Amino acid sequence: MTKARQARLPVLFAGRLAAAPFLFAAGLLLGPAASALAQEAQTLAQAPAPATAPVSATAPVPAEHVYVALTTSAGVIVLDLDKTHAPLTVANFLKYVDAKRFDGANFYRAMHLDWGDQPNGLLQGGLQGVNVFPPVAHEPTSATGLSHKAGTISMARFAPGSATADFTIMLGDIPSLDAKPEAADPDSRAGFAAFGHVVAGMDVVRKIWDEPRSPTKGEGVMKGQMLDPMVKIVSARRISGPPPAP
Repeated sequence: MTKARQARLPVLFAGRLAAAPFLFAAGLLLGPAASALAQEAQTLAQAPAPATAPVSATAPVPAEHVYVALTTSAGVIVLDLDKTHAPLTVANFLKYVDAKRFDGANFYRAMHLDWGDQPNGLLQGGLQGVNVFPPVAHEPTSATGLSHKAGTISMARFAPGSATADFTIMLGDIPSLDAKPEAADPDSRAGFAAFGHVVAGMDVVRKIWDEPRSPTKGEGVMKGQMLDPMVKIVSARRISGPPPAP
């Protein structure tokens, strides 16, 4: 791969990954408002029974799922894409699926991280900047409510809003890739755009991630992370649903 070609590869920024063990944010702990509930129960007990049942609060909108099977030379990976919470990113990915542009693409990068629960890191694939549509607007995890957990699929990019057809699959939880709205650094504020997760074939993801890597290919943060040889994506097709549980 030429240096010019390498320069077009969407990357996960070196500084953020190097600091990743120190960027884990504490989860929000939600607890019941006990006193408020008790007061509400007392009020309801004293009030006369209504003639009709009260109107319940609006239920959360169920997520609309779109399923895609990535058939690779190593096996099949089934993706569950969250169209409800990440509509722009999912529509962008499906545009490549429906145009069959992922057919013949490759998984080309396997980042291995030596911290956290193992295995940890990510697998990257896509078109490597060739034959791509215009970039998709950035959907941060602070807006979608998604997170970079094991099995999550997310867009690779340079700057926010530059993602096209390259994507990553998490091998472990990497919450440092989530948006941090309070961060001073613009890139950390934006994070990366998660838009679904693997529902079948994580064993295939792991198998590809464990393939040999070249010690010399790749530039900058990606040196030593490039699969050699790359693993072919034979086809990417919509499917009606996830495979049945074993």
